[in-house]
Amino acid sequence: MSDNHGNTPAAWTAVVVALVGFIVGAAGLMLDPISYTIFWVGVGLNVVAGILFIAMAKAGLNGSSH
Repeated sequence: MSDNHGNTPAAWTAVVVALVGFIVGAAGLMLDPISYTIFWVGVGLNVVAGILFIAMAKAGLNGSSH
């Protein structure tokens, strides 16, 4: 088990970007008529969040600070 429990810059950045992605995607689905373009932008932001986490973790921003 990790000592930092996910409290790292890489984790927080990925979570914030993913949350924005979910909000954008949900907003696209709530519009009348549904905007699939906005929905897919939200999905894309979630993919970017995963890639961003991996890149930041490889850059050393996912280690413990103890």
